[in-house]
Amino acid sequence: MDLTSSSGGAGDPRQIEETKPLLGGEMSAVEGGKLGAVPCRRALLLCNGMRYKLLQEGDIQVCVIRHPRTFLSKILTSKFLRRWEPHHLTLADNSLASATPTGYMENSVSYSSIEDVQLLSWENAPKYCLQLTIPGGTVLLQAANSYLRDQWFHSLQWKKKIYKYKKVLSNPSRWEVVLKEIRTLVDMALTSPLQDDSIHQAPLEIVSKLLSENTNLTTQEHENIIVAIAPLLENNHPPPDLCEFFCKHCRERPRSMVVIEVFTPVVQRILKHNMDFGKCPRLRLFTQEYILALNELNAGMEVVKKFIHSMHGPTGQCPHPRVLPNLVAVCLAAIYSCYEEFINSRDNSPSLKEIRNGCQQQCDRKPNLPLRLLHTSPDLVCQEATLSESRLKSVIVTSNEIHVEVERNNTANQKMTASAGNDSEPNLIDCLMVSPTCSTMSIELSPQADRILGCYVEILKILSDYDDWRPALASLLQPIPFPKEALAHEKFTKELKYVIQRFAEDPRQEVHSCLLSVRTGKDGWFQLYSPGGVACDDDGELFASMVHILMGSCYKTKKFLLSLAENKLGPCMLLALRGNQTMVEILCLMLEYNIIDNNDTQLQIISTLESTDVGKKMYEQLCDRQRELKELQRKGGPTRLTLPSKSTDADLARLLSSGSFGNLENLSLAFTNVTSACAEHLIKLPSLKQLNLWSTQFGDAGLRLLSEHLTMLQVLNLCETPVTDAGLLALSSMKSLCSLNMNSTKLSADTYEDLKAKLPNLKEVDVRYTEAWKNPP
Repeated sequence: MDLTSSSGGAGDPRQIEETKPLLGGEMSAVEGGKLGAVPCRRALLLCNGMRYKLLQEGDIQVCVIRHPRTFLSKILTSKFLRRWEPHHLTLADNSLASATPTGYMENSVSYSSIEDVQLLSWENAPKYCLQLTIPGGTVLLQAANSYLRDQWFHSLQWKKKIYKYKKVLSNPSRWEVVLKEIRTLVDMALTSPLQDDSIHQAPLEIVSKLLSENTNLTTQEHENIIVAIAPLLENNHPPPDLCEFFCKHCRERPRSMVVIEVFTPVVQRILKHNMDFGKCPRLRLFTQEYILALNELNAGMEVVKKFIHSMHGPTGQCPHPRVLPNLVAVCLAAIYSCYEEFINSRDNSPSLKEIRNGCQQQCDRKPNLPLRLLHTSPDLVCQEATLSESRLKSVIVTSNEIHVEVERNNTANQKMTASAGNDSEPNLIDCLMVSPTCSTMSIELSPQADRILGCYVEILKILSDYDDWRPALASLLQPIPFPKEALAHEKFTKELKYVIQRFAEDPRQEVHSCLLSVRTGKDGWFQLYSPGGVACDDDGELFASMVHILMGSCYKTKKFLLSLAENKLGPCMLLALRGNQTMVEILCLMLEYNIIDNNDTQLQIISTLESTDVGKKMYEQLCDRQRELKELQRKGGPTRLTLPSKSTDADLARLLSSGSFGNLENLSLAFTNVTSACAEHLIKLPSLKQLNLWSTQFGDAGLRLLSEHLTMLQVLNLCETPVTDAGLLALSSMKSLCSLNMNSTKLSADTYEDLKAKLPNLKEVDVRYTEAWKNPP
C-alpha cells in the first residue's frame, strides 16, 4: 500500500490546498483565472462549516513510515508491524517538534520539508489520521477524534503556509508580484476556518516587516499595499511597525483617499476598543497623525468635527465608553508634543529653579526635568503683595523654535528660595501662579506645532460640547494633565478657557466640582483661572462664574468661604466693588458666618458693600437677618417644639422669626413638607440637640449644611427621607451624635461602616430596610 500516492476524500473542502502561487511559482493567466475562484468556493464552504482554534501544542500519536526499498523493509513497514508513539508536539514557527525528542520525533520536522498534508480517508485506513508527506517517507498523526484531527490538519496547513510566505516575502524581487502575494495571503487569512487573533495578526506582521525592510517604495505602491491589507484591519489593530508606516503615509499624503476610506474604520476601531495606549503607544501616534491628516483637508476642523460626531453617535448617549478616554489621551499626547522640544532642551531651556531664581549663567544650568505630566501644587497667593511692590527684571531664554520671556523679581525670588530650601525643586504653581502684573511668560511655537496645538485644543472644545461626555472629560482634566510650558502659553490657556467655561456653566455637581483641586493642598482650574492665576486673562468674569456655580451647589459652606477669604479676598472685593452680584453675596456670607476675624478687614468689606447699590441692599438685608438671629438666639422660649403635619419651609421660617428660641433643644418636623431649604434656619438654633425629620423631603444638601454648623447635635431621625450616601457621609463630622435613625433610606453597607468608625459616641442606630440591613458587609 503506497501511502504517499493516496488522495482519498478529494471532495472534502478541508483537503483543498491553497492554489495561488507563492513568489517562486509561475502560472499562466488562464490557470490563474481558473484557480482564482477556488478560495471563494472554499470560503463559502468553510464559512458554513466548523470553526477551530489554532493549535500551538497538543498530544497525538505519531508513526513514521520510510519509503520501502527492499522486500524486508516492506514487511517491517506493514500495518501489522507498525508502531505508534505518543508525543506532545509543538507547532513552532518553523518546525513541528516534540517535547520528548526521542523515537520517531528525535528530530523536528521542518515545515519546508513537508510536501503535503492530507486526511486519510480510504477504506481500512487508520482512524482519525493525518498524513504528512516528507522526503523519503511519511509521518502519520493519529488524533483522539475527528474534531481534533481536523484541528491538527488546519493548524498544520496554516503554519506551513505562513512559514512559506515569511520566507518568500523576505526577499522580494518584483513589487507587482509581491502585491499579488499579499492579496493571496490576506485571502488565505480571511477564508481560514481557524478562529484566533494570530490568524489575522500574522499576515499583518509579515507585511509590517516587509515594509520596514523596504523603505524605498513609491507612494502608489504604499497605497496599493494598504488597500490590499485593508480587510484584515477591519477587526484587528495594526502592529507597531505598520502603525509607523501608516503615520508616514498620513504625514506625506494627508489628502489621499486611503486616509478616508481605509484608515477611518481602523481608527474608529482603535478608539472604540483600545484599553491602554501605554501598552501600544504607536496606536495613539497613528490616531494622532490621522486626525491631523483630516485637519489638512479643505474643510479642516469641520471634517474632524464630523469624525468625532461619528464616534459619539447620533443619540444623546455615546454607546462606546472607551471613545472619550482614548480621544483625551490622544489630545494630551499631541499637546505635550508641541512643547516637547522646549521641555527636553538641555542647553537653552531654563530649569524650574532658574525660572524661580531669575537669570542664571548658561554654564551653571542643569539638565531640565525629564518628560512628565503636570502635578499641581499649592499657589503662592500670600506672596502676591510682596511681589507687586518689587522691581521686575526680564530674562530672555531662546530655544530653536521657542522664545520664552520670563519676568521675575529678584528680591521675592530670594525669599521664595530661602523658604523652600536650597535643594528643593520649585512647584509649578510656585513658578507660574503669581500676579499677572508681576509675571508674564510668552511662548512662540513653530508653525507646525502651532497647527497641532490649535487642532487638539479645538477637539477638547468639541468634546466639552457633548453633555454626556462632559462629566468624564471634567474628571480627566481635573488633575491639570498639561506641562508647565503649556500653562504658561497665553494662546493655550486662552483657547482652553472655553472648556473651563463649559464646566462652570454645567449645573451638574459632578462636572463643576472638577474645577476644584483633586485633593486638599493642590490647585485646580479654579485657582489657575482666578485673578492672580497664570491663566487669568480677564477681569475675573470666569472666576465669578465659577464661584457662582460652586456656591449654588453644595459648596455653600464655611470651608469654601474660608478658602476664598484666605486666598482670593482681594479679587472678591474688587469684583464686588464693580457690582458683581455673586461677589457681593460672597462678602455678605463671610460676614454672616464670621469668616473674617480681623476688624479692619470687616470694616473694609462693609465699605466695599456700601459703595454699590446692590451691595448696600444686600448688606441691609444681612443686618436685618443678624438682628433677627440675635432675637432668635436670645435665651428664652420653649425647649421642645413640634410643627404640625403638612407644614412647609415657609411655615418654619415664619415660626422661628416670631420669637426667641435660644433654649430650643428638641425640634420635631416629622411628617411635614419641609425640604433641605429649611436647613438655613435650623443652623441658627444654638442649643438644638435633637432633630426629628421623619418622613420629610429633607435631602443631602441640607445634611451637608447641618453637619457643618450643628456639631453638637446628639439625636437625628432621618427615617423615610430621600437622603443618600452623598449626604450621609457628611454626618461623620458630627462627633456628638449618639442616636441616628436611617431606617428606609438609601444607606449603603460601606457608608454605614464608615459612619460607625467615625462616630465614636454613636450608641443607637436604626438601619432597617436599607442595603446595610439587607446586605451587611
